[in-house]
Amino acid sequence: MHGNGSVRAIKIAFVPPQPGEPADHVVICGANALTSRMAEELTARYGLAVTAIVPSARDRHAVRMAAMPGVRLLERAVLDSDAFTDAGLPTARGLAILAEDDLGNFHAALRAQELSPGIRLVIAIFNVGLGDRIRSFFTDCAVLSQAQVAAPSLVAAALGEPAPSHVRMAGRTMYVTRRDNVGAGQIVCGLAKDIDAEAPSLRPPDDPTAGVVLAVADGTPRNPLSRRRRHRLGAPLRLLRRLFGTQLGLIFAGLIAVLVLGFVLLAIAAGGSLANAIYLTLMDTTGDAVPQLSIPWAEKLAQILLTFDSLAILPVVTAAFVRSRLPGIASGDQPPGSGHVIVAGLGTVGTRVVGQLHDLGIDVVGVDKSAEAAGLPLARRLGVRVVIGDAHRDETLRAAGIATCRSLVSVTNSDIANLETALNARALAPAPRIVVRLYDDDLAARVQAVSDNTVSRSTSYLAAPEFAAAVLDHQVLRTIAVGRHVLLLADVAADDVTLLAGEQISAVHRPHLLRVIALRRSGGPTVEWSPAPDYVIRASDHVVVIATRAGLSGLLRGDDTARSRAADSGATP
Repeated sequence: MHGNGSVRAIKIAFVPPQPGEPADHVVICGANALTSRMAEELTARYGLAVTAIVPSARDRHAVRMAAMPGVRLLERAVLDSDAFTDAGLPTARGLAILAEDDLGNFHAALRAQELSPGIRLVIAIFNVGLGDRIRSFFTDCAVLSQAQVAAPSLVAAALGEPAPSHVRMAGRTMYVTRRDNVGAGQIVCGLAKDIDAEAPSLRPPDDPTAGVVLAVADGTPRNPLSRRRRHRLGAPLRLLRRLFGTQLGLIFAGLIAVLVLGFVLLAIAAGGSLANAIYLTLMDTTGDAVPQLSIPWAEKLAQILLTFDSLAILPVVTAAFVRSRLPGIASGDQPPGSGHVIVAGLGTVGTRVVGQLHDLGIDVVGVDKSAEAAGLPLARRLGVRVVIGDAHRDETLRAAGIATCRSLVSVTNSDIANLETALNARALAPAPRIVVRLYDDDLAARVQAVSDNTVSRSTSYLAAPEFAAAVLDHQVLRTIAVGRHVLLLADVAADDVTLLAGEQISAVHRPHLLRVIALRRSGGPTVEWSPAPDYVIRASDHVVVIATRAGLSGLLRGDDTARSRAADSGATP
């Protein structure tokens, strides 16, 4: 995180302010934890003035914002043109619409664009699929999901450092990991000496001093934090445990064993004839056995076993089919595994956490009190076991395998439920790492301070820096967490930066601060990763860089890039 100047240096066109209006301000809309945190981020970290439009000045988040230096509160029930005009939108640096209402946010953004067509928009969205579509309605807009932004940090907290921060761009998934966990060909660039470094230090991919690197996923599930290879028989064994690990599965396995025994007995009676044994087995199983006193004892016993076996198989198969169509009603009777992560709360955030853990090759058990939870379709698709029940209850936690799990992530929409789940889980099992989602930032900090092996996270606290960066930095595509620091992935047009056109790729690299990782040539829709160092950038090209805030702002100011050539050619960086 860097000083205010690194952000203010970004070139953005301003309309001269009206008398009495702040010349460098941002308008934010809504009264919730994210709005409050973003106002604090913009005023305290960037030194910007903020105008907050809130539905009620008596809301606790509005009261908190009103007490912040540099925040002007404007109470308006509707986000109409009059509200935006009173907030000074035509002279604002950007507008963030953060209410918990996807349709209302979209409508307000359309009104704002009509009033100020060139305004930078950041829209909070809960339906990510909808967000991808509405972006096309606006000239300059970022659509962000608080859950999507916060999920990687929750996953990292569940697994421990270094944070496996994942980002997907132009068909490529990149993540933060240790250098010795990946092959040399997968490394995009070095990020830091180690995860506890005071600040990131961007280095060439072959620089061995960078112990933490940005790597490209090769398509195979992995746990970047573990050096152990996954056993090749792991997936078949998990499938067998899933099929036969429940009471119903054990009953079915017993019936199959009886069927095999009957077949063996009939083979003996048939004098070793395989065809006759199969024929008699099928006929007896379908109930067509004909009692005969003169047949051998083996065939008599086989008839008895297969007749009763056939009567039991049909109800068992029917029960299995019903349970497969009603996910979750019998999930809790499966035996808990070991080394898995329990995710309590399969809402918007929990669904993201489950998906990312599964992509990393981590076994996951989901818990939710509702059989209609939003994350159940994803859990079904991924084959994730789900326990239906209140996460804070002892029997639910035991069914999810609290005694043998590696960590528990409680991300329900209730602070008290998450706290109760964490406390009960700690009483049942002292070893697992516990991650608790709390809306209250202060409470989250205090809980973490007094609880061993417990991490408290506020999603608004995690998401606010990226929302703030998005409203200020037009070029920023994603942010990547490295320890407690944030790096920016940005798309920079060569014709927007002084002296960038005509430079070689190698000259744009800035030791410790910025590296070019991709190129989008003029007229080409595809992204060229790891471009040749001697490629000369054209005015219509775009470069994708990973940078600190200072590095990105220096590039956008058009600072002399040629001096970086000496550093990359062997001078002291």
